[in-house]
Amino acid sequence: MHAVSKTSKRKQSSSVGAQLRPNQRQEETEAEYLRLSKRMKNSADNEDFFDIMGDLDYDYSYNYTESDNFTIHEERSFQHKPTCMKEGMCVSLTVINVVIFLLGFFGNMLVIWISGFKMRKTVNTTWYLSLAISDFLFCAFLPLNIANMVMEEWIFGLFMCKFTSVLMFINMFSSIFLLVVISMDRCVSVVFPVWAQNHRSVQKASAVVVFAWLLAIGMSVPSMIFRDVRNGIDGRQTCFNNYTTKQHSHKSVALTRFVAGFVVPFIVIIFCYSIIIIKLQNNRMTKSSKPFKVMTSLIVAFFICWLPYHVFVLLELDHHSHDRYTLITGLHVGSILASANSFLNPLLYVFMGNDFKQRFKSSVLSKMENAMADEGRTTSRYLSRSSSMDGRASTHI
Repeated sequence: MHAVSKTSKRKQSSSVGAQLRPNQRQEETEAEYLRLSKRMKNSADNEDFFDIMGDLDYDYSYNYTESDNFTIHEERSFQHKPTCMKEGMCVSLTVINVVIFLLGFFGNMLVIWISGFKMRKTVNTTWYLSLAISDFLFCAFLPLNIANMVMEEWIFGLFMCKFTSVLMFINMFSSIFLLVVISMDRCVSVVFPVWAQNHRSVQKASAVVVFAWLLAIGMSVPSMIFRDVRNGIDGRQTCFNNYTTKQHSHKSVALTRFVAGFVVPFIVIIFCYSIIIIKLQNNRMTKSSKPFKVMTSLIVAFFICWLPYHVFVLLELDHHSHDRYTLITGLHVGSILASANSFLNPLLYVFMGNDFKQRFKSSVLSKMENAMADEGRTTSRYLSRSSSMDGRASTHI
């Protein structure tokens, strides 16, 4: 009797255990999913909404109920959603990026050929050549991001994920640093014309360009560190900014880029141009100099193209306080404008190289060459004039 009772209890116990085990497994699965979802959600919260030129933002959405009949596959979803919304935005962004690639790639190739091989080496052609190389490299790898947008997946691996992002920020920093250098060079040439004529050389300009590029590479290192590739639940790979390991890295990187890549250069350039305008306000060269207009246009174009990007990146730092789709749209517009800057420089050389009446009489090559050569000719004339005036003044003393 006792043995039968034990057997009965054992059966009852195993029956209860059999009933509990599925529930226990379900609870463990639910707990594991919640843990994974929380980790992935934190990752999504720390990612940039803007992953430059076509990288996709993932909407990690999961809905759940507390009912007893809960099933993960029915009630919880882990969805892949491109931020550019398939209806129209992706198509528009793809078309615009293709146009940017074509204009930027071939336009900057033309500038490199003219300033690097056709024209006499001067300080000014050194500046223009470096700007063109920076924009050309960015445009050369733009097809990878276009393919990413079309395929809605990053297929080029971790190295290219990091490299394309680093290249974008090298382009940004090198361009603005070179514009700062050019502004300072023009300022020194106007304020100290004799010294500038005696000390400005292609070798020194090349050394400054190398330093600017090294500084730009150093400022772009965070993109190499935080850029990552991840497989989504749907099996698709995405190239994204992974700030999950360090909570404050996202804010630090964004603020550093804004201050070093926009605010400080803007202040220096405004200061230099203010001095130039004050110094030359009664000089005709200020009003008629084509190179002055060309450089002013390059600087204005850079700030117009990059300001929206920086504004929306700063807003994205507190993205919980702003409408998600407004930020996404703003960041996409900012990315388009930022990329457009890479093909604007060659166009500015063309349209500002000659007077309007002559634009349709001369070739594109001669216009671009004229725009870049005028800088050297006008500066030389001004330096020579200032030098002779200083000479006459010294004889009276």
